[in-house]
This record gives sequence, structure tokens and C-alpha cells, in this order.
Amino acid sequence: ADPQPASPPSLGPREPPIAGSVSCPGPEQDSGTAPRLEQEELATLQSRLQRMRMKPPTQLPPIPAGAGAELRSRLQSLRGLELRLRAKTAGKGQPAVTGTEAPAAENGSAQLPAYQRFHALAQDTPPGLTLPYKYKVLAEMFRSVDTIAGMLFNRAETITFAKVKQGVQDMMRKQFEERHVGQIKAVYPTSYRLRQEKNIPTYSSGVKKSDYQLTLEPVLGEDEQLCGRPHLSASRLLERRKEFHRSLVDIVKQHHAAFLASLSPPMEVPEDKLTRWHPRFKVDEVPDISPAELPQPPQQDRISTAQEVLSTARGMMSTKMEKALANLALRSAEAGAEEPALSKAASPANTSSALRGVSQELLERIRAKEARRLQALMTRAVGQEERVAALGRLPAVARILRGVFVAEKKQALPMELACARVADSYPTQMAAGEMEKHLRLVAELLPDWVTIHTIRNDAYIKLDKHVELGLVTEKLEKAAKEAEAL
Repeated sequence: ADPQPASPPSLGPREPPIAGSVSCPGPEQDSGTAPRLEQEELATLQSRLQRMRMKPPTQLPPIPAGAGAELRSRLQSLRGLELRLRAKTAGKGQPAVTGTEAPAAENGSAQLPAYQRFHALAQDTPPGLTLPYKYKVLAEMFRSVDTIAGMLFNRAETITFAKVKQGVQDMMRKQFEERHVGQIKAVYPTSYRLRQEKNIPTYSSGVKKSDYQLTLEPVLGEDEQLCGRPHLSASRLLERRKEFHRSLVDIVKQHHAAFLASLSPPMEVPEDKLTRWHPRFKVDEVPDISPAELPQPPQQDRISTAQEVLSTARGMMSTKMEKALANLALRSAEAGAEEPALSKAASPANTSSALRGVSQELLERIRAKEARRLQALMTRAVGQEERVAALGRLPAVARILRGVFVAEKKQALPMELACARVADSYPTQMAAGEMEKHLRLVAELLPDWVTIHTIRNDAYIKLDKHVELGLVTEKLEKAAKEAEAL
């Protein structure tokens, strides 16, 4: 077939050029030129794309002034989200932090580790007057100091802080400093007699014999002697340890009393009846103990305060200089007289928006009832707590016991057999001896339903199957609620 003649450009529509298209070389070009041009243009495109990615983000448009409050808040949140996404894309390591988030981030970094903040919650011990983590560490430090000081004191050696520090750090693997000695002195003032002494053999190149050193001497009674000289016995060490622990508990009780006074309504629990802390009292956030002042080495012919400068140089300077030094001495005295007060407990939260419209009198009654319940919980004895827990398990025990009697088809069963069958069917593991206590408690509360008979040193349990089980469980639940309210 004959080739069709090419139409002139004026007879047909002209196609627009395609952006980014690669022109094909003509037949007159060399055959190796086309791949080389394609590679060059591909490299150019890649470099442009790389520059676009590395280009810093443009400034975000401002929020219009006429926008509403809700729209402005949403736009602000979207701007913050876009900034964080850009920062993350740029590889800065962490998203941008807005002005409102910066204080929260700083506070979070300053928080203690979780194993210290929630130490009291992680203890596998019955509820009681548990101590904060830092107070327990201080109690362990006092025990270590007492052990080392007791050995040195009984050998008639001078107890220096350097010797005690090395021994405590070897025992506890923790740093021990002079401020810890000040905390021990603040908690238990009559534990040691502290002095600054010199001319003590150190056998160390770092401390000279003529230097002053902090020394410790246990305070003992006149009757605590062995072979005519004072002796720190093991029983006395145990008494001192218990006294230190009681002092720590008393300090936490002071903060607990301040917390109770800040509640709404305020609560007041006698310290001698307190058996556990308030459920909302954060034990591990109790402030640290302020160290007591330790004796300092005497400073001779050395001026350290403005008052000393003023007294020694009076009459040797101008009136204006004397007046300035007097003002400085007055400000220093006022600053030294101020004492840090006890930390204030967190104020109770305001009424939630969900409680708006509820009668204030009803809220006060509910809060008073809750306060009475918590006060009863904090003053409950250990034996009473075990009885309340046992009463809470009795409804389930009663249902299982009736099922055992129905399955056995007997009027009475040996106590051992009944305990074993009920313990096997109870949801949680319980020993046979513990289950016997529960069955005897059921017989004590419901003598018309369960009776226990002893024949020839063997105990038998008898159950009345004609009594409705619903009435039995209702009576047991009522008894558990009454015991919990006490």
C-alpha cells in the first residue's frame, strides 16, 4: 500500500506538549545517545525531587480573626498536629512540643521511677501502715549504720563518718552521704552524739590527722555495760531499729492527718486507732525528711557573713558602704529565720460537671457516709479484717455446701469430708483447715440451717435441706454488710 501523505499542520488540531516528556532522538542521531539522555534527565528529576523533600516547611497561614472559638481551637489542634508530623518527617527524633505541653513534659521528666512512686501498691503484704520507698531506704541505712557503729564501738574504736560511709555503701550498694546522717538525726535525735574532732588516726593519704572529722557515738544508758565499759548489744540494736521505724511511721501520720483535714468533709482519726492509710492518700509521694543540722568544724579568723564584715570593718569605710552592708546583713538574717512548713495536701477536686443539678444536701450526706466508711476501714483491726473477708465468702460457700449435701443424699457428713468437697468446688484455692473455719462461721450465724455435732472426737456437720437457699444467702450478705460497716 502507498504511504499516506502527511497532512499540513494547519489542517488538524495541534497536540499540546506533555510536561516532563522525553523527546525521542531522530534517526540521524547516534544510537548510543538516547540511553545517555534518558539517564541524565532521570538524574535531574531525582535531584529535583530530593531538593523538594529537603526543603524546609513553609510558614503555616495564620488563623483568621473572624473565626469562632470552637473553630479556632480545632485549627490550633490541627496546626500542632501538622507541626509534629513535619518534625517527625524531618527526623528530629521527637515531635514538636507546644507551649501548653512543655510544662507537662518537664514535670514528667522530673518524676521518680515507677518502682518508687508505686512501691506501696506493689507490696505483697496485708494492708497496714506501710512506709514510702525512701523512708524504707533510710531505715535500712540506719540499720547498716547501727551495725557498723556497734562493731566499732564495742572494739573501743573512734567511729568516724568515713568508716561508716564505706561500710554502708558496701552493704547497701547505695550512696551514703552526710545528709543521710542529718536525716537519721532528725528522725531519731537521741540515737547518736555527733561531734567534730581532730587528731584521729586515719591511715589514709586523703585525710590529714590534723583535719576535723565528723564522729558518731551511740547514746546508751548507764546500765548497758559489759566488763565495766559501755556495750552495744544485739538486743539494744533491735530496740533502736524498732524505735526508728516507729518514728518514721509517726512522721507519715502527720502528713496523713494533714491530708485528712483537707478532705471534704474533713476527717479526724486518732493516731492510736489508725491501722491503715486512707485509700486516696499517696504514701510514696510524702515529702522527704529535712536533714538536721550537723556540727561543723570550727572556722577561726575567717569571715563568712556580711554581719561579720560589718563588725570587723566598722569605722574603716564610708557611711554609704556601712549602710549597704547593714541592709545585706538584715536580709540574710530574715532569709535564715524562715523555716519550710509541712507540705500542704492536695485540695479536693471541685464538684464535677456530672453532679450539677444534684442537691447539695444529698451530696453532703453521701460524702459523710463515705467518710464514715473510710474511717471505719482505717481503724479496723487485723482480726476484724479477716472476719469481714470470711463473711464476704460465705454466700458462695453456702451454695456449694448445699450442693454437696444434695449430691451425697445424706443428712450429716463428717467435717473432713465436707471441707474437702467444698474446698474442691470453691473458685479459689483454700486449705481444708481454712474451709472448716468458714463452715463453723456459717453454723454460728445460721444455727437453724447448719449444726455441728461432736461424737467420739469426730465432728459431723448437719444441714437442713428444707430451708430456702435464697433466704440463707440473703442473711449472710446482710451480715457481711453489717460487719463491713463497723
